Amino acid sequence: MSKDRRFGRPVRTAASLLACGVLLLATACSAGSTAAGSRPEGPGDSLVIGLTAEPANLDFTKTDGAAVPQALLYNVYENLVKLDQRGRIRPALATSWDLSKDRRTYTFHLTKNAKFSNGAPFTAEDAKFSIERVIPEWTVALKAPMSVVDHVRAVSRGELKVTLKRPSNDWLYRMTTRVGAMFSRTGTDKLATDPVGTGPYEVKRWNRGDSITLARRPGYWGRAPHFDTVTLKYFKDPTAMNNALLTGTIDVIGTMQSPDSLYRFENNPKYRVIEGSTNGEVMLSLNNGSGPMKSRKARQAVRYAIDHKALVDTCWGGRGKLIGSMVPPTDPWYQDLTDMYPYDRAKAKRLLKESGQAGRTLRLRIPTLPYAAACGTVVKSQLEQAGFKVELDQVEFPAAWLTTVFKNADYDMTIMGHVEPRDMTAVFGDKDYYTRYDSPAFRKLLAKADEGSQKEQITSMRAAARTLSKDAAADWLFLLPNLMVADADITGLPVNSVTESLDLTGLGRSGSSHPAGSNGSAGSADRS
Repeated sequence: MSKDRRFGRPVRTAASLLACGVLLLATACSAGSTAAGSRPEGPGDSLVIGLTAEPANLDFTKTDGAAVPQALLYNVYENLVKLDQRGRIRPALATSWDLSKDRRTYTFHLTKNAKFSNGAPFTAEDAKFSIERVIPEWTVALKAPMSVVDHVRAVSRGELKVTLKRPSNDWLYRMTTRVGAMFSRTGTDKLATDPVGTGPYEVKRWNRGDSITLARRPGYWGRAPHFDTVTLKYFKDPTAMNNALLTGTIDVIGTMQSPDSLYRFENNPKYRVIEGSTNGEVMLSLNNGSGPMKSRKARQAVRYAIDHKALVDTCWGGRGKLIGSMVPPTDPWYQDLTDMYPYDRAKAKRLLKESGQAGRTLRLRIPTLPYAAACGTVVKSQLEQAGFKVELDQVEFPAAWLTTVFKNADYDMTIMGHVEPRDMTAVFGDKDYYTRYDSPAFRKLLAKADEGSQKEQITSMRAAARTLSKDAAADWLFLLPNLMVADADITGLPVNSVTESLDLTGLGRSGSSHPAGSNGSAGSADRS
């Protein structure tokens, strides 16, 4: 066994806040309610964060989408390892770990102090249970990375061994995501409404159609977070969310959905405006499996027909990075591929004619989300100027969109912001995923990247991204910026959003004497 000396002791980490969790957003919570628009009541310090789309249930083992882990991961559920704000893997419930020389066996050394919210202690048996139930019990596509696990053994109460079928560069990273969440062996019977985790917060109440409130757990095993309660308040209208901050109903706009209105906050000392990067690729998804977009030339015509700079200027206030691929700049294998399909209306018209799809009507079915609504009309207009016939309709989100587009692939094009980290494999590596992309050559590159050295991983992932872009499997409109606006006294908000968790553990309020954590993970102090 070779010791990775970098992880010999717990490391304090920076807070990570997912500001643009808008992919397939779906969540819910436990009983109780608050009046719409009201702030949470209680003697301690509270925080209210405005978000975009309300989740449908709390079970991310059976519900696709970003909103469930956005609310619960790192807050209610904890992992053995987590990401810090720079995207580095750091200790969480595992205080350290070792990797064998053949790169197949991980030995995790677990904290001895953690307990679940139902009172049960967290042990290696719970970790074994959590890992082993992913493949047979989970129904979401994102469970796939756990298939590389060969067997799991609880060596003792505080030591866990996980042996992989082969070396995998990706597996430990995936353990920082929802598939690495730790569950109680006696707490999985009501996941959709009653989550049981080891985290610093537990679900206090859920007012359907309005908000979810998390309450700080007394006796939490790690470093206590600052806020007694955090309410996630959901807005369908961006203007209403902006007004809620201006009137003091909320403290933070976590997903700024109207960049053109930032002027209302930028020169006001009462507020802080944060702009950074995210994992959120806003994608014009194309149905590669059926209909007009099954034609490669038709897909290429779509890509040439889109003037990306004009689009982002029009529908997102010019605040978004053009990337040309499914890889954000925060990933090690990022490359700028915008030059592969430069805006060329004449070439788009020629390719459309050659494809034989010129007379067919494309169904652009967009979810009822602000960025999709804003950009959908621009996409329709630009495609029509290149000779396409486009029928635009909005599909209620999340329920109808998840069924019609995501599950049944009853669409030709849609617009979706994919915010999960390193999600190129999940979105395009499975031919049954809603994009219906089926390329053995692409999947071979993904496998080579996972099994090789770190240098080979970067080379192969870059080749995979280039293959994907060349095939015009989708069109990447722009990368969502991490646009947040908050009261000036809110601390711990990150510049970049790199995880699928809206990590509340490092947030605080300047000048407050209320007990607070650091900008590291909850429980980032010595925990053995």
